[in-house]
Amino acid sequence: MPHDPHAEFDHKVLDQIEHSPVGAVPRTPLYQEAITRLTASHQIYAHADHPDGYVTARSLATRPCFHAANLDGFKSGAIDAAALEPNAAIFTRYVASLPPALRPKAEALRLLVAGRPAHHRKHGGVVAHDPVHTLFLVPGAGPNPGIPGNYLHGSVLQLSVDPASGWAVHLHDSDDGAALCDAPTVREAFEKLDEVLASAPFHLSELEALGFRLK
Repeated sequence: MPHDPHAEFDHKVLDQIEHSPVGAVPRTPLYQEAITRLTASHQIYAHADHPDGYVTARSLATRPCFHAANLDGFKSGAIDAAALEPNAAIFTRYVASLPPALRPKAEALRLLVAGRPAHHRKHGGVVAHDPVHTLFLVPGAGPNPGIPGNYLHGSVLQLSVDPASGWAVHLHDSDDGAALCDAPTVREAFEKLDEVLASAPFHLSELEALGFRLK
């Protein structure tokens, strides 16, 4: 196996990023070259909470993912979509996992990330349900940093109320970075979600290997 002449120094830079409270390293050419290499190999991402700082993929690997707590019950058919943990509750668990100083900034994103509650309307005595839309959050980044705590936010969603309609899995960073994947059936949509959860942390561009397209 060929020896990487930068490996030892790059490992040192990863350690320095993890030991810095703001994910910073010196702004010398040698360090900036290491930052370029580590960014290109998706070993570090721009820090969501500290401008000009970085966060390592290996540190994000210790952070939890968030999704409906009863998702397994839905996938097995034990519960229906209406019984899934609401997006607001999933988002509340995410916020509670953050350091107290980051929670107000995360709360300000609640409507953007978790959306409005699902509505169940009656038409001629028949209850009409909104299409299924269930939130998940995973550690990572995209062309832009993630939301507070270095998280990407996404959803598994039904494209219309028609039971035969298709499904999709969407992920977003804190701005306009997005990765989208279509799925013909509910089973395939949630299998794709399982792949995403198992792959975290990641950069959105890495999802192309799982069949996602970048927006």
